[in-house]
Amino acid sequence: MSEISIRSAEFDDPDVQVLVAANLRDLSERYGGTGDDTPISGKDFTPPAGAFFVAVLDDKLIGSAGWRRHGSSDAELKRMFTLSAARGRGVARRMLAVIEESAREAGCARVVLETGDKQPEAIALYESAGYVRIPDFGFYQGHEGVLSYAKAL
Repeated sequence: MSEISIRSAEFDDPDVQVLVAANLRDLSERYGGTGDDTPISGKDFTPPAGAFFVAVLDDKLIGSAGWRRHGSSDAELKRMFTLSAARGRGVARRMLAVIEESAREAGCARVVLETGDKQPEAIALYESAGYVRIPDFGFYQGHEGVLSYAKAL
């Protein structure tokens, strides 16, 4: 059986962008529109501003997650995604742990994130990992169905 590995990656890498596009398609199917209009660039995930990671199985990218600085001491989780064929293997939980460790090592005090009410599996993951609801923030602040969470590191 092949092992899933997690490694750092460049957000602008073409292979990473294929995975990001799959993430946006998934969000679009759930919410309509483009899936997520939050302004993001590769610089957001370049140290010391942030970091980006991918999960790899048999030399194929199956998952991603990144964090970018939000304010002076927060890391904002972005582009957390696992391909549907790879779900149920603990990839997202492992990615979340890597994000938290990376943000902690970079001096961040907590991880914050936005998700939506049409992503019950994400909500369950975050809550089981110790994330708690906070006032909405960010690009979708004030939009119906937005749920914001945070976890102290």
